Formats: sequence, C-alpha cells, structure tokens
Amino acid sequence: MINFTKMHGTGNDYIFIDARKENVSKPEKLSIKMSDRHIGVGSDGIILILNSEIADFKMRMFNSDGSEAEMCGNGIRCFGKFVYDRNLISKKEITIETLAGIKHLKLTVKNGKVSHAVVNMGAPILRRDLIPMIGMI
Repeated sequence: MINFTKMHGTGNDYIFIDARKENVSKPEKLSIKMSDRHIGVGSDGIILILNSEIADFKMRMFNSDGSEAEMCGNGIRCFGKFVYDRNLISKKEITIETLAGIKHLKLTVKNGKVSHAVVNMGAPILRRDLIPMIGMI
C-alpha cells in the first residue's frame, strides 16, 4: 500500500507521493498503473517528493505513459502547496530541484494554507528544432 494525495492545478491532475517515506522502486510502472483513468486513480502522472542536497526538495515527475518529464508548471505549484500545507517546510519562498534545474516558488498563504503559488519557468522554447519530440516536423 502506498499513501498518496491527488491534486490538480489549472487542468493538470497529479498523484503526489512522499518518496522520502514511501518505497517507490519502479516509478515508471507505478505511474502507468496509478494514472489509468479506468482502473487506476486517474491522473496525468505521478510526482515524487524527495530530499535534495542542493534545494529544499527534489521533484521527479512521471507522465501517465511512464516517461520521466523535466517538470510541469502546474505540478510544481501543487508541489509547493503539498510541502507547505503538510508542514514539511515553513518558508514562503522555496527551491525545488528538477531535471530542468532549480526552480524558485513564491507561496501566498492565507489561514495557514497555500492559496497561490508562483514559479518562474524560465524562457519558453519556441524553436521547433530545439523542442525534444518524436514525430514529423
């Protein structure tokens, strides 16, 4: 049995697992099973909360097909709410290690809970030849 929390942010829904407490040995396979909207919990994927040596926390994100993504803006904002609302951190400006680098979140707190989270995603990649993808151009 794995303890988890399902959260959504602006159209994306993810399953959050505190992998500091839960043993997640094959996150790719777990994401496929849990994300199935017919026989699983149903989600866009899973997000693991981990310890980091270079930031406040580390985030690993797996899409519903099992592939690992660099990060997701909606997912990382939910990540900030998760760690603050569960008293895993008390700061309102936090750092999260991702495959896309360290991201900085600013949390707005009302009545002890996060009401808004802002993250600087960096400049978007708009050139097609720089976007990692498989398919026709």
